Amino acid sequence: MTTVPRVTTDMTSPLLARRLANAGAASILFYNQPLELVRGQGAWLEAADGTLYLDAYNNVPSVGHCHPKVVAAIAEQTAKLAIHSRYLHEIVESYLERLKASFPSDLANIVLCCTASEANDLAMRIAMRATGRRGFIITENAYHGSTLATIDISPALWKRGSPLAYVRLVPPPSRRAYGDDITGGFTAAVAQAAAALEADGLGLAAFICDSIFSSDGVLTDPPGFLGPVVETVRAAGGLYIADEVQSGFGRTGAGMWGFQRHGVQPDMVTMGKAMGNGYPVAGLAVRPELLSQLCEDIVYFNTYAGNPVAAAAGLAVLDVIEQEKLIDNAAHQGAVLLAGIRDIVAGNPLISEVRGAGFFIGVEFAGVGAPARVKAIVEGLRQRRVLIGTTGRYGESLKIRPPLCFSDKEVAIFLEAFAEALAEVTAAPDGPGTGPVHD
Repeated sequence: MTTVPRVTTDMTSPLLARRLANAGAASILFYNQPLELVRGQGAWLEAADGTLYLDAYNNVPSVGHCHPKVVAAIAEQTAKLAIHSRYLHEIVESYLERLKASFPSDLANIVLCCTASEANDLAMRIAMRATGRRGFIITENAYHGSTLATIDISPALWKRGSPLAYVRLVPPPSRRAYGDDITGGFTAAVAQAAAALEADGLGLAAFICDSIFSSDGVLTDPPGFLGPVVETVRAAGGLYIADEVQSGFGRTGAGMWGFQRHGVQPDMVTMGKAMGNGYPVAGLAVRPELLSQLCEDIVYFNTYAGNPVAAAAGLAVLDVIEQEKLIDNAAHQGAVLLAGIRDIVAGNPLISEVRGAGFFIGVEFAGVGAPARVKAIVEGLRQRRVLIGTTGRYGESLKIRPPLCFSDKEVAIFLEAFAEALAEVTAAPDGPGTGPVHD
């Protein structure tokens, strides 16, 4: 294989200094040498120095960076009217009706928000009001948002401390936790957590999970393992909230929504990220009777959510997914990508498992050195002008999540770069797989 020329970024750049001075401790940047990006198109990003990067990570621009139809829809509506949500507008209702058609018919109400954190926060409030209970069950490294409420159910963001009394953590649905009986083990863990909440006088308000378990390491199989879990949750008096922020809008290649792979029907579905392809749009699909109970107690209002520009962006995304057959593309090209990765890692003792559905793939590394090796692979791919991320409780897995427009040519480019980066880490002279890690 041909080695791609290395790229560098000046760590003393004035722009980096400005970011650190402006955002302080809240500065979260990728890579040892942060990238300055200036434009994007499709699956490609351009840095300030003109270097092009293949984006195999960012799931917000899910139909491709700066898709011309989405850009045009936003610009056209912005030029006509941008107003808050207490006025009627045809495009908003058209969007809601189009979106509702993708859900089970009993999820007949959709509340639009600006961020998925808001959507999950609202879902938590609805669940507590509808059930009269306060407890929530989540997985050990879940991520559901950064509001005051959702941070309590987002252990992926915790640096210290332990769950609050109303939260129960369960091991995610992985072979590491449950061996070959993922379905039985995960169901039993949820049942035990529900019983503990009941014993503590809290009861179970809801079980909430990201349908692809992205932050837990991308845990996809076997399809259907959520079925018995949802039955157990409902038997305990709780609701099932499907967090589709990362797995929705066709990403798994098995339909519009990740929960469809499991043959389950949620009580509520939360959405965001890919919804507006970069424009801030999020939402909650819910049974009307559940929403009505909350609204007996409070007025729910969100100034910017549901504005006509947001609806125009959302409609354009749905159009592109349908017209360009992106769900089919995720299924086909995602399978090619997954098979290619498995071929490359076959027999490599550093790799414990490769998992995925559509354009969402996790590659788990084995052993105590796994997080360092994962970081080395990510940096090695960046040097080869390919961008991915990390996941898992300890950062032990690669997270590969390209735009839904990823083509066969781009799959081939990715696989070549991945094979080179893995070979470099595997052959590192300071020990198998420790790789060029720079903290």
